[in-house]
Amino acid sequence: MVFRSAPLAHRTIRLVPGIALCLAIGAVSVAVGAVAPVVGTAIPAIALGVAVAAIRRPGPGVQPGVAFSSKWLLQAAVVLLGAHLSLQDVLAVGAESLPVMLSTLTVCLLAARGLGRAMRIDGRLRTLIGVGTGICGASAIAAVAPVIAATSGEIAYAVSTIFVFNIAAAVAFPLLGHALGLDAHTFGLLAGTAINDTSSVIAAATTFGAGALGFAVVVKLVRTLMILPISVGLALRQPRDSEASLLRRPWRIVTLVPWFIVGFTVMVLANSAGLIAPGVRGAMLFGSGVLIAVALAGIGLSTDLAAIRRAGWRPLALGAVLSLLVTATAVGALAVTGLRG
Repeated sequence: MVFRSAPLAHRTIRLVPGIALCLAIGAVSVAVGAVAPVVGTAIPAIALGVAVAAIRRPGPGVQPGVAFSSKWLLQAAVVLLGAHLSLQDVLAVGAESLPVMLSTLTVCLLAARGLGRAMRIDGRLRTLIGVGTGICGASAIAAVAPVIAATSGEIAYAVSTIFVFNIAAAVAFPLLGHALGLDAHTFGLLAGTAINDTSSVIAAATTFGAGALGFAVVVKLVRTLMILPISVGLALRQPRDSEASLLRRPWRIVTLVPWFIVGFTVMVLANSAGLIAPGVRGAMLFGSGVLIAVALAGIGLSTDLAAIRRAGWRPLALGAVLSLLVTATAVGALAVTGLRG
């Protein structure tokens, strides 16, 4: 037992420096948000992280904890947010967002295929950028990459491209929402359907104001489930004897469901059943806010300017056009369906 626990203890110790750095940046961002509520905590956390990474990119001693914070702590924050919502809320918001969500996803995938081909971008790379923009950023890219047998270079280019527009969306969308005169509910629908990564959805909704975060997260998680039909559809286009084909390993479909969606659903069900006391619920929501600040600091620290430069202008141009198309489609669909506040 001692020998088994030693590697776990070693891995845990390796996380400490990076987590400590993210905590420090997160604490500063929380202080900024307390002094200037209009600024919030999300944007300062990302901005400070990006600034630190630009001055000196986190080295091997810090990187494991930064990666842990940006991924696992953010996902834990999403799970805790489920304690604030009821099953009725989730079902209502999910159903309400479907027309907008399906419109943006359809436009994005068709445009990625057509524009990407016209711009002479490799088929696998344009598919990765399309699903990353249309569904849920790096998570969708990671899920789809083995299905289409994408190379590590293509994955890196796609993730770098998507990252640029994650950061831009976190800053631009609250401004857009206020310019359009949207209420918190409608902004949550817009952010959840038009911003590609969960972290940026949370950052934008937190910055916009109270009431938007819960709606935005629900919409985003429903949108994330689109990984399943898209992955299956792409798998059906692969040769049956391909090593990456889901048809050879259909059980892998289950593994495409992110664990934090399951955890979020469990929290929603527990809250709906009255199993979470009000005091506990308040503590969980506070904890979620702290984890969000720390995780967004980690995302800012993960900025790799060299990788973005290596991606070249074509993938970045495609990502920019797709992001603008998705945003325009979402705003248009909100207006057509009468959901715009």
